[in-house]
Amino acid sequence: MRVKIHREGTNILILLLLILGLVNASAWMFIRPAAVPTVFSVISAVVYFFVVNFFRSPRRHFTGDRDRVVISSADGRVVALEEVYEPEYLQRRCIQLSVFMSVTNVHANWFPVDGEVIMTRHHNGRFMAAYLPKSSTDNERSTVIIRATNGQEILVRQIAGAVARRIVTYAEPGIEASIEDHMGFIKFGSRVDIYLPLDAEVYVKINDKTTGGVTPVARLSANPQCP
Repeated sequence: MRVKIHREGTNILILLLLILGLVNASAWMFIRPAAVPTVFSVISAVVYFFVVNFFRSPRRHFTGDRDRVVISSADGRVVALEEVYEPEYLQRRCIQLSVFMSVTNVHANWFPVDGEVIMTRHHNGRFMAAYLPKSSTDNERSTVIIRATNGQEILVRQIAGAVARRIVTYAEPGIEASIEDHMGFIKFGSRVDIYLPLDAEVYVKINDKTTGGVTPVARLSANPQCP
């Protein structure tokens, strides 16, 4: 699986490299003994590697059966899987499936289903820890509605966390959604919720680890009971 740097990280990495280069050059020129700038250089290298690792963007291709499949939108761990009422758009009871991304996970977000984007909406909010249940409604978030190929509407919500302060959403109304394409990106730790119809067959359970764009988490009904 080939890995590249995500476009959201390019400017950050260039700026960070310049800052660290300036700090380390100054340290080596003016600070003695040499052990001090050596420590600066080691710490700088670790920090830069961590940020590069965060912005990695692996190329992924789903090779399974795409018929009505729902794929994880994010790398991470399943932290919520329950029946809830979704009040913002669907306004009905759904299965909420939430994946929490730590700072070590890939933070690109994939479309969970093939279909068409019919709505996107951004909400300002708080920045509490993304693994907390109330983060779904209280935190800064972006909502994407996709009409899947079987006609059912799937709601996906990108949620900012205590560290993540920047949600990027590429989805726009009218565009085609493909499970192999990026829906967006959340910087530095976050969560993605998927709201599924009650008749969907769920494949995962709490604490399961998922890989965005690869792990099947559910399958939609062939004879849907609701749109």
